[in-house]
Amino acid sequence: MTVPVTGRGWRATIDGATTSLALTTDWTTHEIGIETGLEDRLLGRVGIGTIRFDTSHLGRWDSSLLVFLSRLRQASDERNIHFDDTGLPAAARRLLALLPNKASPVAVLIARDGLLVRVGLVVIAEVTELVAVVSMVGQVVLRTGATLCGRSRMRSTDLIACMRDAGITALPIVTVVNVLVGGILAFVGAIQLRRFGADIYIANLVGVAVIREMAALMTAIVMSGRTGAAYAAEIATMQGTEEIDALRAIGIPVHDYLVMPRVCALTTMMPLLYLYGSAAGILGGFAVAVAMLNLSPETFIAQTRGAVAGSEVLFGLTKSIAFGALIAIAACRIGMKAGRSSADVGHAATRAAVTGIVGVIVLDAVFAVCANALGF
Repeated sequence: MTVPVTGRGWRATIDGATTSLALTTDWTTHEIGIETGLEDRLLGRVGIGTIRFDTSHLGRWDSSLLVFLSRLRQASDERNIHFDDTGLPAAARRLLALLPNKASPVAVLIARDGLLVRVGLVVIAEVTELVAVVSMVGQVVLRTGATLCGRSRMRSTDLIACMRDAGITALPIVTVVNVLVGGILAFVGAIQLRRFGADIYIANLVGVAVIREMAALMTAIVMSGRTGAAYAAEIATMQGTEEIDALRAIGIPVHDYLVMPRVCALTTMMPLLYLYGSAAGILGGFAVAVAMLNLSPETFIAQTRGAVAGSEVLFGLTKSIAFGALIAIAACRIGMKAGRSSADVGHAATRAAVTGIVGVIVLDAVFAVCANALGF
């Protein structure tokens, strides 16, 4: 008894123990797509022993046909059904021969063990990444020592270019952000302090908040989104164009050539940007306090000088150095492990920006806890 079964782009005839599958029209992802569940429709009938193909009416085809045939062959093997591929195009048979007949051991484990195996694979991947990050940090520390001793192969032109990119060209955005933050602090402080008739302490609030926390934190966030993402995109692009492979092939140390200039440049420029951002933040608070809150310039300056101690500036400088090293190392690591496609460049830039911002905030919280524990 002949039982016809039809679908989009195919027509099957089930005659006894044999299923004849005729592929019609163009079998492409655009025309057909990748449909799931066809294996059960074609092979679900009890008693089927062989599946054959008729491609006399098949038009153009692409990888979607190979995906379908591979699934059908695997389903046939699982049901002990003979998969007769003699009716397929010769090119399709050759490509199909390159695909594995059975699911990979990893896929079998995942399908059988489910959540436990998935969690294990995630843990292994995270531990491997942690080891790679620690190794990279160690190499940076060792190469920094070699650089200070004059034994580094880092090019001075690369270092100067990175310092310029992370320094002078970043001043406009650092200025805008810190001036606005200083002005916002002055406004918020005025709303609360006026309730107690303590308008004069607006200068104290702006000075301590900007010097101790906001200048270092906001500058680091800006540099993470600006420079950290750029570092990751640059290195990811070099990874995709195989420039990094070429450097390794001719014996140029990648860390000295790519990583060290960026780490040294950002770590060096961050304290300077912090000092500049602190001045800009205090200037923003000064402008708001004098122009809108009726505080005299002399009073603001005197209160700020009395509130801000040298230890506060040193604390901010220490944080800015740590922030710069964190942003640069994270961005370079993400760029080095990026894939080779153009889409991976954008993903690397996004991950670098997000990782840098989150890492800076977490590290700032660690500094705050340590300072509180030390009574600073």
